[in-house]
Amino acid sequence: MDITIVIPVYNELSNLPSLFERTDKVIGQMGVSAEWMFVHDGGNDGSLEWIKSLARRDERVRYIDFSRNFGHQVAVSAGLDHATGEYIVIMDADLQDPPEIIPTLYSEALKGYEVVYARRRQRKGEHFLKRWTAGLFYRILRKITAVDIPLDTGDFRIIHQKVAAVLKQMPERHKFLRGQIAWAGYRQSFVEYDRDERLGGKSGYTWSKMIRFALDGITAFSDFPLRLVTYFGFIVSFIAFIVGLYALYSRFISGDYVQGWASLIISVLFLGGIQMIAIGIIGEYISRMQSDIRKRPLYVINDHNLSSISKQNDNS
Repeated sequence: MDITIVIPVYNELSNLPSLFERTDKVIGQMGVSAEWMFVHDGGNDGSLEWIKSLARRDERVRYIDFSRNFGHQVAVSAGLDHATGEYIVIMDADLQDPPEIIPTLYSEALKGYEVVYARRRQRKGEHFLKRWTAGLFYRILRKITAVDIPLDTGDFRIIHQKVAAVLKQMPERHKFLRGQIAWAGYRQSFVEYDRDERLGGKSGYTWSKMIRFALDGITAFSDFPLRLVTYFGFIVSFIAFIVGLYALYSRFISGDYVQGWASLIISVLFLGGIQMIAIGIIGEYISRMQSDIRKRPLYVINDHNLSSISKQNDNS
């Protein structure tokens, strides 16, 4: 198999027919052997039934149906776990990432690159605030981590099977695949493109999910927040030392002081706020460590049409 196209699906019924038609046309023009790996990540709009119907008509179509919603990054990971192609294309089902870019990605990969990611020139149909916050997050993440995570990119890319093999060895429960792929190294290149508007439906990435995704990226590849807590501790201690000197000066030398509780309350609240921030940051790291220590399956498969796993062992 030359190419496996991994597509996570969550309530994308309105987009799936066009998605398959366009990717099938592209693959036909490329003259390569390919399979489609649809990973149904929950949802209730009939996407799974459509995929199963397609799989019965086309033997190139594979699918994995999760027992519940496990999240976009886990769905992609499941597709990578069972992809058989020498090269693997990762793309979403909303058609914001045009399938017509796949030949360019593949052509670049054949030059000897194990990773070729698609870099966005424009992001059509997205609110200014979303574009601005996404750009700001990746630039901050790049500053606070030693991993060179490409800017202005998503998960749309093509990777060699050897990169997928490395990703399978990463046991994190909270996945941040674009960071993990960058961490793996290998020869990497990029192709620029204009990202389209979503064809139909609405995005499953709410603001709360995007915040959790950002936290996963930061905690997985940077310990800067923990160092920041240490910096806060030194700063607060220095301020307290200066205030203490001023208090001694006012009491024993200038004699200009007013007895009261306002300054005490402000100091206590300030220190308490710093302590709560510190506990929260440390708690985020401990929570992720606890998830990894439990060693629960990353996902549970309810149904599939894969020959690589048995019905009796439908979890990973």
